[in-house]
Amino acid sequence: MSYKTDIEIAREANKQPIQEIGEKLGIPFESLLPYGHDKAKVSQDFINSVMDREDGKLILVTAINPTPAGEGKTTTTVGLGDGLNRIGKKAAICIREASLGPNFGMKGGAAGGGYAQIVPMEEMNLHFTGDFHAITSAHNLLSAMIDNHIYWGNELEIDERRVVWRRVVDMNDRALRDIVTSLGGVSNGFPRQTGFDITVASEVMAILCLSNDLDDLQRRLGDMIVAYRRDKTPIYCRDIKADGAMTVLLKDAMQPNLVQTLENNPAFVHGGPFANIAHGCNSVIATKTALKLADYVVTEAGFGADLGAEKFMNIKCRKAGLAPAAVVLVATVRAMKMNGGVAKADLGAENVDAVKAGCPNLGRHIENLKQFGVPVVVAINHFVTDTDAEVAAVKAYVASMGSEAVLCQHWAKGSEGTEELARRVADIADKGVANFAPLYSDEMSLFEKIDTIAKRIYRADEVLADKKIRDQLREWEQAGYGHLPICMAKTQYSFTTDPNRRGAPTGHSVPVREVRLSAGAGFVVVICGEIMTMPGLPRVPASETIRLNDAGLIEGLF
Repeated sequence: MSYKTDIEIAREANKQPIQEIGEKLGIPFESLLPYGHDKAKVSQDFINSVMDREDGKLILVTAINPTPAGEGKTTTTVGLGDGLNRIGKKAAICIREASLGPNFGMKGGAAGGGYAQIVPMEEMNLHFTGDFHAITSAHNLLSAMIDNHIYWGNELEIDERRVVWRRVVDMNDRALRDIVTSLGGVSNGFPRQTGFDITVASEVMAILCLSNDLDDLQRRLGDMIVAYRRDKTPIYCRDIKADGAMTVLLKDAMQPNLVQTLENNPAFVHGGPFANIAHGCNSVIATKTALKLADYVVTEAGFGADLGAEKFMNIKCRKAGLAPAAVVLVATVRAMKMNGGVAKADLGAENVDAVKAGCPNLGRHIENLKQFGVPVVVAINHFVTDTDAEVAAVKAYVASMGSEAVLCQHWAKGSEGTEELARRVADIADKGVANFAPLYSDEMSLFEKIDTIAKRIYRADEVLADKKIRDQLREWEQAGYGHLPICMAKTQYSFTTDPNRRGAPTGHSVPVREVRLSAGAGFVVVICGEIMTMPGLPRVPASETIRLNDAGLIEGLF
């Protein structure tokens, strides 16, 4: 049996004009700033006007550790949003925007799949409304102004060896990780070593996603540390006088984007920080706006619950004053089998024992999420090769963990396939049984916070950090940054820092390689193991097969 590709399904969508989608949430015509017929930004003035309303219920969708077998977290987020609307609830969806890097690399698109997608699929996975270009430009304007300041006399006495602000580009390009700039003589400035990160790893991206409005945005941009003097005192973005111009470049990007699902339900797609090196959540302004306009808001956090959900709870909810009413944890039978030791080529064959052997990864995530005081429902994202016995094994395991699992067929059936999940989630959210609290207090020391995450979420025995790192954390505490939350940067594939250790390992250590202060975003980044802030393209990148066909339509995006 042959199935249509995601892009073929998306192309057949019966889209409604974006003004009609806005009407479903009570957004007036004049408060939408349209980008074509099927996408629009929601004006800041309108957002300000609804902020005194009561919030709807916030539902987080997260997942087990990703495997090559696929989990379908975004697909489930979209399917649940459609399902809630199908059963008569007023629901909206909030997801992140897609980065060009993974699109042309290995991961593909980021708008759901099958019959649970957000459209327009091609535009969302390419330039969309230009938000990422604006972030790239704002970031690199600051880079240029730092080098320009040094060139024209260096009044601030910046130590050129201690410029910590790199450049960014929204592309996977390993050649730019470590470079030397300003070669070619006196007129080009002073040569120094620097490098590029991918745009989604920029602190500007994190700030855009955590800011409440333009004033907050400019204040946070000004707070960013860009370099140090020889006496190690910090130089801030506002010292370079770049924060005002950067805010101007980000003025439109700050406004959330409204689009729609295949079933014409409203979706906010805004912001896109990576979840392994940043906090991996949709923007605060989009989520808060959706909560004022809908009774239920379904949002996702990147990668597995050990990264995305942990940061959603400990960073986003803490900073924005949000509290989830329920969490949906996505898993697949295929991923359980892979965690149970089955090779990718053999995932189609029934193997109940392997499913059972792989379930502890799922169980660990259930336990972890419950530590935040939120009820957890497992969504089994259905694949056609799943057998009844395999699904029953997952359900039985989840029941033994004190939660319940619901089979979901949204990829093949759209909202019809998530009715049961939608009813269960709405019922749990309406009961108000959640008693949400972050995992650690603001008052704990920075190292204690790192230790708490490593031991309670990753189940590590210890954190390995040398004296230099511990001294750096203490210096930041003395400088007034001790209250900040922690943003752990580690592999998404395992609870450990070794991407090859699947399942639910214990008895491991978490080595901290480096710590970075994101003073504007308001967190301390802790880099563990081998994590790249600039990915490379695979041997055969997806870009090799992306093209325009004879009809002028895009092929190869998936």
